[in-house]
Amino acid sequence: MTEVQLLIGDHDVAATSAATFVRQNPISGEVATRAAAAGADDAIAAAEAAAEAFPTWSALGPHERRKKLLRAADLLEARTPDFIAVMMDEIGATAGWAGFNVYLAAQMLREAASMTTQVSGEVIPSEIPGSLAFSIRQPVGVVLGIAPWNAPVILGVRAIAVPLACGNTVVLKASEVCPATHRLIGTVLREAGLDHGVVNVLTHDASSASTIVETLIAHRAVRRVNFTGSTRVGKILAVTAAKHLKPILLELGGKAPLIILDDADLDAAVDACAFGAFMNQGQICMSTERIIIDQKVADAFAQKFVAKVKALPCGDPRKGEVVIGAVVGMPTVDRVRGLVKDAVAHGAKVLLSGDPQGTIMPAVIVDHVTPDMQIFREESFGPSVSITRFKTVEEAIALANDTEYGLSSAVFGRDIARAVEVAKRIDSGMCHVNGPTVHDEAQMPFGGVKASGYGRFGGKAAVSEFTELRWITIQTTPRHYPF
Repeated sequence: MTEVQLLIGDHDVAATSAATFVRQNPISGEVATRAAAAGADDAIAAAEAAAEAFPTWSALGPHERRKKLLRAADLLEARTPDFIAVMMDEIGATAGWAGFNVYLAAQMLREAASMTTQVSGEVIPSEIPGSLAFSIRQPVGVVLGIAPWNAPVILGVRAIAVPLACGNTVVLKASEVCPATHRLIGTVLREAGLDHGVVNVLTHDASSASTIVETLIAHRAVRRVNFTGSTRVGKILAVTAAKHLKPILLELGGKAPLIILDDADLDAAVDACAFGAFMNQGQICMSTERIIIDQKVADAFAQKFVAKVKALPCGDPRKGEVVIGAVVGMPTVDRVRGLVKDAVAHGAKVLLSGDPQGTIMPAVIVDHVTPDMQIFREESFGPSVSITRFKTVEEAIALANDTEYGLSSAVFGRDIARAVEVAKRIDSGMCHVNGPTVHDEAQMPFGGVKASGYGRFGGKAAVSEFTELRWITIQTTPRHYPF
């Protein structure tokens, strides 16, 4: 069992109330983590520690900030075995998924480090004689990052890396599902030499989540908020941030479509669908949830796809290398089974399934899915994927867009010009031609549209999110006034 305290300033501290909570291993039910359960007073203390650290950190030269972030990336990678262990304990992650989390998170720190000299502005022509006008970007103050459990190292680091590079200080609100994983990120950044109070991490039990978040958003020092998680919670946070006129970046749910055109390389599509649908048991916001395929090639694809997925190793990730391991909890199992039951009742056909052993749930493939079925519309966030057949390309685009979500998507076809034209008409923040819906790189503008949120993480797009754009003028000659 891992014991976790809050990180406030550069100190490991208990909650003011001395309260703790536990996170159980989703496979065994054993206690994985006992963590400090922060309250409103602790949230205020974290925000004030970050505010106190802001003047010094924001004044630090870009190369010094870069050096510390690069050091943090190296230290993060060095702690890969520790992250794998806590992710297995807290969320039942496979070793491969946990290791990839650390790899990509380290890349995000390195990309953020490269951004320290890219926080730039421009000279703007002025109508006023002798007026030198320019814009600059400056750090805003304290940034609140709220990260989820499903990709905890990737999304925990993403919530704070670019804000730090831009000269802001941060408070990371950990998920109650993976407190030790998120707290370890704070430990790594402290070991990298970030100053007292630059990074603060709050752990809390589920009942205190709304209090912690509302307290932090309301705090005068907090100037930006970013959240990755469900659309339901994102809407609540958007309202809370609006009440306090605080900008918020939201990366929310998804129901990613992958369109397979009649000229697609079916073997390549099978590989992309298997990866996109079942990596991390489908518990990724970009997961391929809807395969939309031309009816002329649907049967051939389905046969190949079932054979591929059936061969994926499934089991307890603690006992050996598996592709499909445990989901985060029994509610996921119940949700997926309910969606499949509804689909079958409305005429769908199950091509592949298996009996879950607790939270270890085999892959599920459901064919002949139509838009009137729940599985077509509701985010399963589990190891299931649906197949819907179309007759025309126009119908395929309409099916892809027939969702409230708009995060990731993909199109497969050998005629690249046609595939790109289809991709341009899909309502999503990201679309990949002949590639999987699950695709993230640190330097790319990552985010969605519609109910999948707004704003962008990654590269220069994120710099715009976490800085204030200011207009400054210098009058270099005497200025004429009308009176």
